[in-house]
Amino acid sequence: MSRKTARLLPLEILTAVLFLAYFSPFYIVVVNAFKSRFQVLTDVLGLPENWGQIAANLNSVINNPNLRFWKSAGSSLIITVLSLTVIVIFSSMAAWVLVRRKSRASAWVFMMYVAAMVVPFQVVMLPLVAWMRIINETMGIQMLRTFHGLIFAYLGFGCSFSIFLYHGFIKSIPLEMEQAASIDGCSRPQIFFRIVLPILKPITITVLVLNGIWIWNDYLLPLLMLGTGNTIQTIPLAISSFVGSFVKQWELIMLALVLALVPVVVFYLFAQKHIVKGMVEGSIKG
Repeated sequence: MSRKTARLLPLEILTAVLFLAYFSPFYIVVVNAFKSRFQVLTDVLGLPENWGQIAANLNSVINNPNLRFWKSAGSSLIITVLSLTVIVIFSSMAAWVLVRRKSRASAWVFMMYVAAMVVPFQVVMLPLVAWMRIINETMGIQMLRTFHGLIFAYLGFGCSFSIFLYHGFIKSIPLEMEQAASIDGCSRPQIFFRIVLPILKPITITVLVLNGIWIWNDYLLPLLMLGTGNTIQTIPLAISSFVGSFVKQWELIMLALVLALVPVVVFYLFAQKHIVKGMVEGSIKG
């Protein structure tokens, strides 16, 4: 064994241990989704005795009236897609204006967005609910327990980081391209949507993946905005209410978690090559 290999061996062992520690919860969740209730209680770490048990478990999860899987999945999909749409549009437009308008005010506004990234959600969650009630009382717009209220909240919490990424990327776009489009008669909206926005594709995919995973898996904000016993439920809220106080069907809970993970995992696998590229370009360019 060479000296270099001897030095790297402890690091490789540590990497393997960390890998096992990180993926062990995923192993437990996936393996127990294929088991019966008796086997889950008697042998958590072992492999399933009957892999075909997944069919009965899947039928129980999909048709369970307490979980309402398809309705909850549809609500999560609507909230995620609409939230990502408004985050991308408003964040990219705001970042473009902040980059192109060279003024002290735009610099201060950008710094406020950057500062907002470090504010913990727990600090603002109760004032958020209070302000949503105030909006309902003063303007008559129902914000709590509605789709649009939750999407509006995601827009506010998702814009800071998204603007930070877009800001760095837009600084690398030559201003001459926009000036040439302006000379050709394009208005500012046309310049943005026809020239700038298509160039932002790499960083936009990064924004979509990072915010999409967060929104799909988020539990606390939907709990505050939608509450319990609402007809509108996201997947995390539905799974949380599915966990009974006395009788816990762990095999069904594990399978529901697996089904909830599949969309974001597939989304990530298709877009992973753009994530690091977009993060680097959005953070250090310019």
